[in-house]
Amino acid sequence: MKTEMIAVGTELLLGQIVNTNAQWLSKRLAAIGMPMYHQSVVGDNFDRVYKTFEQAHERSDVIIVTGGLGPTEDDMTREAAAPLFKQKLIEHGPSLEKISSYYELNNQKMTPNNRKQAHVFEQAEVLLNEEGMAPGQIVTVDGRIWVFLPGVPGEMKTLMNEHVLPYFSRTFQLKSEIMSEMMRFIGIGESTLEDELQDLIQTQTNPTIAPLASEGEVGLRITATGDTNEEAKQLIVNMKEEILSRVGSYYYGSDDITIEEKVRDMLKEKQWTVASAESLTGGLFAERMIALPGASSVCQGSLVAYTPFMKEILVEVPKFIIKEFGTISYECAEVMALNTQSLLHADIAVSFTGVAGPDSSEGKEPGTVFIGLQIGERKPVVREFHFNGSREKVRQRAVKKGYELIFHSLKK
Repeated sequence: MKTEMIAVGTELLLGQIVNTNAQWLSKRLAAIGMPMYHQSVVGDNFDRVYKTFEQAHERSDVIIVTGGLGPTEDDMTREAAAPLFKQKLIEHGPSLEKISSYYELNNQKMTPNNRKQAHVFEQAEVLLNEEGMAPGQIVTVDGRIWVFLPGVPGEMKTLMNEHVLPYFSRTFQLKSEIMSEMMRFIGIGESTLEDELQDLIQTQTNPTIAPLASEGEVGLRITATGDTNEEAKQLIVNMKEEILSRVGSYYYGSDDITIEEKVRDMLKEKQWTVASAESLTGGLFAERMIALPGASSVCQGSLVAYTPFMKEILVEVPKFIIKEFGTISYECAEVMALNTQSLLHADIAVSFTGVAGPDSSEGKEPGTVFIGLQIGERKPVVREFHFNGSREKVRQRAVKKGYELIFHSLKK
């Protein structure tokens, strides 16, 4: 069964509204064994909407349309589908009565165009909208099932949960359950991860695995289908074990967890604290930790020392270090980490110094970053990095790399 979603609305194409309906629908339908094959967004243009509907009708078994059911001229979802369906639009009495009652109760005059919201296809199963005005509809045409829903997320979700999903359960034998897990890795590139798992990727059937790169880390989505949730879950567990046996040292968690949350949890488990000395990152490292619940038990604070003078005053970097090696150096990052651990009484201290750009500084190119790490009584570690991209991207990459270094160090 091929399921497709079409969102109608120019505001989605302009970025004025985020299409959260697509994500919600994809998850709900996948959970009952109706995976989404296609998703489209089309603006409020009759010809483009009609052509999008025509294409969906040719390739999909179930088409869910959201948006374009309002009273204004640019709400044309029903009108664009009518010639494809070869069905008339008629006025649905109960929906019209509900719309009229709303205006009466609120002492407002109902304009004639509001009657348009009560228009339904003559062969439709009408879904009364308790959350809003326009009803939903289910229409079967040439063996295809079309579902029309309002674009407002609250209205769409209510109609799906109360009417559409039960309809699918009555209509189809939904034996397959689809489950997925997003494994998250840091410190390994997408190409290297894929190379380590090449044989699994090439022979995948059920479950399937797909690497997904994001800023500073890599995700690996495992998707399995089974007759029951338990069966699908076990397939994921088995595949996950195989993956971890190969690249488990880079794995930090699954699904919605972030590397910051993982580091916080590891610190809590060890009953350790962390502090930072930040130059080019300007407090971003500490901000990400402090934004998390429970941060007060693990985060001591941050020393933001942007200029050479403040590095001397706040972080007590000796003048000879700055004079001989500069502030953007291995030596400066090392002293910043060492001193911050002592000054802020932390178990772990991380330091950031570098050139975010766009111009060079102290003879160093933009993107040059030194990150220092002092853990307990271990020997301090300093790593040099060269990040590409804008000033903001360099700063964000530096922070992510700092969390990566702490994560891998805490595992030792």
